Amino acid sequence: MKKQFLVIVSLLVVAAMLAACGGNSGGGNNTPNNTPNNSGAAEGNAGGDSNEETRRAVLVLPEEIGVNPFFQLMDEGFKRGGEEFGLEVRTIESSDPAAFEQNLRAAVAENYDLIVTATFQAEDALNKVAQENPDKTFAIIDTFVDLPNVRSVGFREYEAAYLMGAAAGLSTQTNTVGAIVAMDTPLLKKYTGGFEQGLQATNPEAKFLVNYVGGFNDPAQAKELALQQHSQGADFIAGMAAVGDNGVFEAASEEGFYTAGQDTDRTVLDPEHIVLSQLKGTDAVAYETVKSFAEDNFTFEAVEYGLEEGGVGITFVTHESESELSDFIGQETIDQLKEMAEQIKSGELVVANPLAQ
Repeated sequence: MKKQFLVIVSLLVVAAMLAACGGNSGGGNNTPNNTPNNSGAAEGNAGGDSNEETRRAVLVLPEEIGVNPFFQLMDEGFKRGGEEFGLEVRTIESSDPAAFEQNLRAAVAENYDLIVTATFQAEDALNKVAQENPDKTFAIIDTFVDLPNVRSVGFREYEAAYLMGAAAGLSTQTNTVGAIVAMDTPLLKKYTGGFEQGLQATNPEAKFLVNYVGGFNDPAQAKELALQQHSQGADFIAGMAAVGDNGVFEAASEEGFYTAGQDTDRTVLDPEHIVLSQLKGTDAVAYETVKSFAEDNFTFEAVEYGLEEGGVGITFVTHESESELSDFIGQETIDQLKEMAEQIKSGELVVANPLAQ
């Protein structure tokens, strides 16, 4: 038993001596196991700071996207920009004006680096929230808010509307054309005012009918108004009512008149009756807004996109279409419109801004 005890003690002494020798190896460069290794940290940071946080951007919409191509396009461009330029992005839809302001404040509280919104519906809430948070970065698309921390992005819709009105004047067989418009607002006067200028330029004898739906999401009322205009002789009725345009399209299909859509190429829905579309690049503008922020080129200023910048356009004239050109419009008219578009781009033909009159 005594001998066995001595063996155990001897083994313990040897183990202690080996541990001491191993701990001192390396000539004083020993590092406790719980201390970070500087060489490992340097390797992990090669090519950049691994601790740098991804910047975050949010698109806060004043209404739900639904079937509104204006917001659908904007959302697509915003998300594409975030994916391509490494920003974490999110879209928040609002059910009503009260919810919109709450969502805008929530975006501030969640400390997003860039907060983007859109349309005149957002103006009042953005004016309030942006002034209360001067250190936050905001952008608004399709209207103007004059604040030092807001970038405003607008369109010269009246340039494309001029081409639409010119097409109507050249194509009408009854000398009566119309427009079904969402609301009587300054923004939409850029559509009706531009349309009327183009119509007068090509057919000063033509009669122009305008009716207002009272909102952006009422196809039934838009259809009823389109039917009334057709009963007054209109053979071309442009839809300018957002989701309400679907009602105008339905009336055109039932009664056999011609119509036009907005924002995206709506001719593909019914090329026989929807013969033109006025285009607005909300996807491109949202994408460019994200891009400029990601590349640190973001400035707080008012910018506009028109025909020259590719922000607005017309199917068959500035943009190709999957649809066949309607005989109601005809290639001769398209050729004339293309010439007008080039004159607008060069400044030879000046379309007056209806809001500046």
